[in-house]
Amino acid sequence: MISPSGHFSRFLTALYLCCAWGLAAGGSYETPLPAQLSTDPDLCAHIPCKDVLPGADSFSHRMGKPAYVEAYRSKKDDHADKKGDSGEEAHIEKDDDSEKDDRELIGYVFLSTDIVDIPAYSGKPVVTLIGMDTRGIVTGVRVLRHSEPILLLGIPETELTKFIFQYVGKFVGDKITVGKGNANQGMIGLDAITGATVTVIAENQVILRSGLAIARQVGIIKPTIHPQAKFTEVAGKLNWQALLEEGSIQRLKVDTTEVGMPRSDLPYIDIYFGYLNAPAVGRSVLGDSVYQSLMSRLKPGDHAIFLIANGVESFKGSGFVRGGIYDRVQVAQDMDTFTFRDLDYLNLYKIEAAGAPPYRESAIFIIRSPIFSAAYPWNLVFLANKMDQQTGTRTFVNFSREYWLPSRYLEGGRPEIVKPEATWVTVWKSRKVETVLFLFWLAAAGTVYALRDTLVRRSTLKDKRWKDIPKYILWATSIGFVGFYLLAVPSITQVLTWFHAILFEWRWELFLSDPFVFLFWIFIIVSVFFWGRGMFCGWMCPYGSLSEIVYHVAGKLGLKRYQRHLLPQRWHDRLKWIKYGIFAGLLGVSFYSMGLAEKLAEIEPFKTTFLVGVWNRSWPFVTFWTVLLVASVFFERPFCKYLCPLGAALAVPSTFRWWGLKRKQECGPCAACAVGCGSQAIDETGRIDQRECLLCLDCQVLYYDDHACPPLVQERKRRTKAGEPLTAIGADGYFIPIVPAAAAAAPVAAARQSLPKFIGQEFFDHVFPWSRKVLQQPILLQATTFALVVLVSWVWVLGAAGRIGPGIVLGWWLAWSVYELVVRMRCKPYVKDGPWWGRNLRPASWADMASYVAFKNLLIAAALFLVMKGTGVLDYLSGLPALQWLY
Repeated sequence: MISPSGHFSRFLTALYLCCAWGLAAGGSYETPLPAQLSTDPDLCAHIPCKDVLPGADSFSHRMGKPAYVEAYRSKKDDHADKKGDSGEEAHIEKDDDSEKDDRELIGYVFLSTDIVDIPAYSGKPVVTLIGMDTRGIVTGVRVLRHSEPILLLGIPETELTKFIFQYVGKFVGDKITVGKGNANQGMIGLDAITGATVTVIAENQVILRSGLAIARQVGIIKPTIHPQAKFTEVAGKLNWQALLEEGSIQRLKVDTTEVGMPRSDLPYIDIYFGYLNAPAVGRSVLGDSVYQSLMSRLKPGDHAIFLIANGVESFKGSGFVRGGIYDRVQVAQDMDTFTFRDLDYLNLYKIEAAGAPPYRESAIFIIRSPIFSAAYPWNLVFLANKMDQQTGTRTFVNFSREYWLPSRYLEGGRPEIVKPEATWVTVWKSRKVETVLFLFWLAAAGTVYALRDTLVRRSTLKDKRWKDIPKYILWATSIGFVGFYLLAVPSITQVLTWFHAILFEWRWELFLSDPFVFLFWIFIIVSVFFWGRGMFCGWMCPYGSLSEIVYHVAGKLGLKRYQRHLLPQRWHDRLKWIKYGIFAGLLGVSFYSMGLAEKLAEIEPFKTTFLVGVWNRSWPFVTFWTVLLVASVFFERPFCKYLCPLGAALAVPSTFRWWGLKRKQECGPCAACAVGCGSQAIDETGRIDQRECLLCLDCQVLYYDDHACPPLVQERKRRTKAGEPLTAIGADGYFIPIVPAAAAAAPVAAARQSLPKFIGQEFFDHVFPWSRKVLQQPILLQATTFALVVLVSWVWVLGAAGRIGPGIVLGWWLAWSVYELVVRMRCKPYVKDGPWWGRNLRPASWADMASYVAFKNLLIAAALFLVMKGTGVLDYLSGLPALQWLY
C-alpha cells in the first residue's frame, strides 16, 4: 500500500511534468541554426533575408569586412507585360550585363554575429538578422536565436518581437537608448521589456553597432576623420621587454580551448604587434636603416604595423590568393575597420630589439586610409570560427587587443576620449536610487537579525510583537519592493550558472549585469556562512515571504481550523529530501544541456509570480502556481520545505554556518520547542537541523520565556514558592543563581593550542578522511584506499590542466565524495557545530556528512584550481615534457 507521502510525491511529479510539457516550444530560444550559417558565402540560402528587407527578390553573396549582403529588386519595364499579336508574352533574351541592369540595389542585410560579439544576460550573444535600405534606415529586425532564460516562455516572445520592431524606420546613426529619451540631446527612447533590462540594452547595442559598421563601410555614413598624430623625438632605443612594459608592443594570445579545440601545447595564435611610424618604436624594432627604408616607401597618410606570431594557426590565412584579402586580421578604430590586401603586405625579415621571442611568421602591413590616426586607440582584431563542442556548429568570433601609443611619443600627449560604457555600467547608473534603497534594505535586514537576541528577550510566547513586527516589515518590503518592483528574485539558474562559470569561463560582466541580484547574492553568501539558509529563506525571499503571508492571512480570515501547521514527522522526514533530489537533478542536467536545465528550473514559481506575472503564462504554469498557492493556504511554506532547489543549494553550505541557535540540556527530552517549530527542524534529541531551519526564532522566544520554557517554569515556580527573588535570565537560558556556588578547586586550564598545531590539525581533518582506524582495516581495503587517492589526484590534475573533459572530472569528484562520505562515517563520524575556528564537535548524521563532504570538496577543488591557474603552475605542468606520459 502506498503511503500518503508517496501519493503526494507522485502528484507533484505529475504536475511538474505537466508544466514542463510545453517548455520545448519555441520562439527563438536556443533555436538550432545551420552549421554553415557563419561560413557559407550564400548567407540568404540559410535564413529568411526577405523577412527583414521587404521588396527584395534576390541577394548577393557575402561581401566586405565585416560581411554584409546586397539586396536587389527587379526593375519593372513598362513593355515587359506587353503581349504579341498572338496573345503570347514577348520574351526578351538578356545577357548577364543586361540582367544586372534590370536589378536595383535597395538595401543591405547582415547578421549581427558577423560584426559584433556582445553578450546578453545569458553570457551568449543574441543572433540577430538586420535589414537596412540604401539610406541607412532599418527595414526589419529578426532574432534568430537567443539564450536568455527570462525569455524562455517567461516573458512572451511577442514582447521581444515588439521591442525590436521599434527600430524599423529609424536611422542607424541616430542616438537611440532604451528607456526615456532626451529630445534636447537628440536621444530617441525605446520602450524596454520589463524584467529583461540587460537583454534589451545588449540588443540595442547589437543593432546599432552592426548597422553603423555596415553603413560606414558602404558609404552611407561618412567616417570620422581624426587629427593625425605628430611624433616627438625620443633619443635612444629600447629592448623588447621595455617596449612591452611601456605598451609600444602589445600581445594578442588565443588558446585552442577558446575556439572549441582540444587543449594544445601551442596556442591557437600568439601575436605580438606594434605601430612602426613612431620613430622611437620603429627604430627599436627594425633598426635604423630598415626603418628609414620603410618610411621612404610610405605615402602620406600610410601607416605601418608589424606582426610576429606563433601558434597552430596563421594570421595570414591558409586561403590567401594573390589579389585577395588577408581575412584573419584587421584593424579597427571606432566603428571603422581596415583590411589588408597583398599590396599592403611587406616582408619582415628580422626584429632588431634585443630579447625578442622566436616566431614562426611575420609581416608588415600598411594601412592606407586618411581616416586612421595613430593618436587615438585602435584594435588589432583576429577573426576565427569557434566550434561548439556539444553541437559541432561553428560561429563567428573575434579576439582583439587594444593598442595606443604611449603619450611620450605624441606631441601634446594622448587626446582625451570618451569610451562607450559597458552594458552593466549603464544598467547600474540608470538604477542609482533603487540600488541605494536596496543596499539600505539589505543592511536593515542584517541589522535586525543581528539584534535577534534582544528581540526575542523582549518577546514572549503570547506576545511576539518585538520579533514578528520587524519580520513582517521585511516580508512586505521583500514582496512589494524587491519582488514586484526591482524583480530581484534569486533563482537556482544563477547557482547553475556559477558552477559553469567556475568550470569553463568566468565573466564578471555576466554577474554584474543585474545590480540587485548581484548585491543580493553577495548578502546571501555572507549570511549563509553566518547564520545558515534561514536568513534568506525565512526572512527575505520574496516568494517565501508571499507564501508565509498567505498562510497567516488565510488563518485570520477564518481558515485556521482547516490549516495543518505541521505534517506528521514521518511524512516530513521523507518529503524534505525531494528538494535535494531536484537540485542534484538540475545540476546534472545542466552539464548535459544548460538550456534544458533552465527549462526544468521552471519548477520555481518565482518567474511566474514576479518576473512575468501569472496572467502572462500558459495554463500548465498557471495550474502549477495555483496548486502551490492553495497548498500555502493550508500548510506553512510547502514549496520552501519540500520542493525549492534553491533552498537545497543553500542548505548544503549551511552546515558551515558560524552561529547557530541556542539550546539547553533539557531540550532533548522536553520537545516544547519542537511542537511549535514551523520548519520541523528540531529532532527528538532537541538538535536543530540548520539545513531545514528557516529561523522563525520561536524556539529562541521560548528559550528566555519563564512562562513557557519548562525548565524556566519549574525554576520560577520553585523560587516563587520559596520566596526567592527572580533574577534575570542569563545567556545560557537559566535564571542567574541567587547565591553563586562555592568555587571548587579551579581545574587546570588546558594549554592553548599553538597556531601551527591548529593549522595542522585542521588540514588533517579536512583533507584526509582517514584516522588510525583505517589501519585496522584489511590490507586489501588499505591498498584500495591508496590507489583511489592517487587515481583521483591524477584525474583532478588532468582536468585542471584541461586534458580531459569536465564530465569526467565531475564524475570522479562525485565518486571520491561518495567514497569519502563512507570512510568519514567509519573513521571520523563528526562535524563542527558553530564557528569553523572552534573545536566544538558533534556526532554527524549521514545528511550532515554528505553536506560537509560535498561543499568542502567543492571549495578545495575551486581554491586549488584558482591558485594553480593564477600562479601559472598549471601552464608550467602542462608544458613539462617529462609529464607528457601522464597526459
